[in-house]
Amino acid sequence: MSARFVIGKSAEEGGSEGSSSRGSWNTIRPVPKGGRPFSTSLTLVCALTAIMTAAVLAVVLAVVWEGQFMAYTRQNMQSIADSTAANISDAYAVTGDLDEAADSAAAATSSISSDIVVQVLDADGKVLYDDTWARPGRSDGTVGGPTSSSPPTAAEDLVASPILARDGSVVGSVRMWAFGSEALLTKTDASFRSNSYGAIVTAAAIAAILACVIGYFVSRWMAEPIQRITSTAKQIRNGDLTARTGVTGEDEIGQLGETFDDMATTIERDIKLEHRLTGDVAHELRTPLMAMQATVEAMQDGVLPADDEHLEVVAVEVRRLSRLIDAMLKLSRLENGTTELKCEHTDMVYLVKTLVSSQHQLFHEKGLHLRFVDETPHGELYADVDPDLIREAVVNLMSNAMRYTNEDGWVKVSLRQDRSDVLVSVQDTGIGIAKEDIPQTFSRFWRSDVSRERVSGGLGVGLAITKEIIDRHNGTILVESELGRGTTFTLRIPQRQARKSQDK
Repeated sequence: MSARFVIGKSAEEGGSEGSSSRGSWNTIRPVPKGGRPFSTSLTLVCALTAIMTAAVLAVVLAVVWEGQFMAYTRQNMQSIADSTAANISDAYAVTGDLDEAADSAAAATSSISSDIVVQVLDADGKVLYDDTWARPGRSDGTVGGPTSSSPPTAAEDLVASPILARDGSVVGSVRMWAFGSEALLTKTDASFRSNSYGAIVTAAAIAAILACVIGYFVSRWMAEPIQRITSTAKQIRNGDLTARTGVTGEDEIGQLGETFDDMATTIERDIKLEHRLTGDVAHELRTPLMAMQATVEAMQDGVLPADDEHLEVVAVEVRRLSRLIDAMLKLSRLENGTTELKCEHTDMVYLVKTLVSSQHQLFHEKGLHLRFVDETPHGELYADVDPDLIREAVVNLMSNAMRYTNEDGWVKVSLRQDRSDVLVSVQDTGIGIAKEDIPQTFSRFWRSDVSRERVSGGLGVGLAITKEIIDRHNGTILVESELGRGTTFTLRIPQRQARKSQDK
């Protein structure tokens, strides 16, 4: 079964830059002592919010409730005023004296409550009756006449009812107002009102307490994954690179946990690769050095003559060592962004076609068949790329295919367009790559079989350089391989490059 693997700029990004800080653990700030836990802070916030919300609701309900009682009092006063006006009308119809009728009927109404004021006026606005003269506490200290009290200025505090004669004409009016909303409440009404306010306060208190309790448990539930992430971070800081949070989910905290675990996996892998890189570099450098040392010492001891043949052995190893160092320097510059990207509007068909043509003889000498397939509709396809770097990337893939393809095998290089991307594929009938080895394909000096690498003569950094070149072009590399059947590398390069990529 074939395996597919896509690697882009983010797959290995950050490995070299982060390596310099891994060896200095004392740069991490110490854990502060005595700080308030997140769960406690969240509980306090929930509690304060609940208390404030309950208080606001209690005040709003009290205001609304008081308004309802005021309306109830006003309706009662209006009913009493209408009844008083009707009584005065009946008495006036009998006696014909409005003053006498007003005194008898209004006095009866005034006796209902000491907190209501009753006034009777004739048609001209003259006060015929005003019960405030008989109440204690007048400002002038006298028991005065009928004009001793002024009605309230607010219209909602005053009710009035007309006094009608038998012919329907208005001969006067009754006006009433009360001191406070309890003036006309019965004991039952007053008790209900008091109990209502008590119930509002009690409900607000219970709601606040419940909200605090729920907030406490919710904060503990929310803080638990954060505490796990913090604990895992401490473990990693202390050197346990295998620690993981195990936090998952679709929400922000779940995504944070998954991202943290991915980061920890990347760090663990990079550190392992760094350790492996040290051994690989030592091996790659030691091999040519030991060969040169053995040859030179043999010539010094007279075992081998110092002729051109044996000097050429030394020269071959020197050139191999030089190529290895140059490749490592080039890879380092690409990773650090110090290699300038010189993008040009390039005909990719011409570039790849001429490149394949230049490699025909070399492949023929190796007993391999090389061909180019142009899958573009018009025989030309332009892209903003650095032509020299793209040539190097394609050559690296072709060289890799040539090394791992047996004699009489074939290598096909094809070019096509997919929307706004250029796709360059290098397909071979070589030995293939195991599925589990594909993710390591672009690691420097990596090889699944050490002896295979030695026979092939590869430096072990060509694919790593190719990856960095495609990264600089904001592209990706797709690897499709089946062990024993062959491998296909596909470069996906955007036709238009962002300005910031060109300026790196």
